[in-house]
Amino acid sequence: MADEPLEPIVDEENDEGGPVKPFLEHLEDLRWVLIKIVVSLVVGMIICLGASPLLVAFLEHPMQEAKIPINLEIMSPIGGFMMSMKMAFWGGLVLALPFILFAVGQFVMPALKKTEKPYFRKAFVIGGGLFLLGVILCYGLIMPIALKGMIAFNEWLGVKSTMWRAEEYFQFVIMFMVGMGLSFEVPVLILTLVKMGIIPHEMLIKGRAYFLIGNLVLCAFITPDAISTIFMVIPVQVLMEICIQISAHWERKKRVAEARERDSLR
Repeated sequence: MADEPLEPIVDEENDEGGPVKPFLEHLEDLRWVLIKIVVSLVVGMIICLGASPLLVAFLEHPMQEAKIPINLEIMSPIGGFMMSMKMAFWGGLVLALPFILFAVGQFVMPALKKTEKPYFRKAFVIGGGLFLLGVILCYGLIMPIALKGMIAFNEWLGVKSTMWRAEEYFQFVIMFMVGMGLSFEVPVLILTLVKMGIIPHEMLIKGRAYFLIGNLVLCAFITPDAISTIFMVIPVQVLMEICIQISAHWERKKRVAEARERDSLR
């Protein structure tokens, strides 16, 4: 009896994602992901709540760096408590972010194809690094400039300030830094989708003007004033242009590889 031809073995788990789970098992996995996220956030909040005096000194530093002669005052009996809770939440979120990303990655990775997993891992690592870069850039460089700009604008209006509400100042600084960090994540997400073939390079070129408008709207929503919006839009737009150039480089390499493949088949 002649040997029957062997059918090629397809590694479905590697090529098409992990094994298919029942719906209830997916819900159980999602439940544990949410539990891990909440626990890591609560632990981060507890740490930041205990370190509230250090956080206050940390957030006051940009104002001292800008040499702004303004006193911060708490204007309500529970203002200090509410301010500490807000600082604890956002600080805890930043501390818990690596653990949150790891938990989400554990949930998503098994469903990805083998060719998609390396891009997903790189996106997590580079995205986390860019988030920290955005926070550091905002804290060390952009924040003092934005504070000076707002003081100069108030003086131009003929209004001088000697006191700021502490709650509003700390909320502004925290939201500015977190917003800058999150805005630095957008180019990484776009490049990952380009590399995975979900977004074509031509769409980036045609949508450059639309991204600029979306960038302006998003940054205006995150930041409380026009001056800080401008300081946030510029670095994000620069990052987007770098992403477009990287995507163009990938497109050139892809076309060269396709041309060589066609030549080899002739």
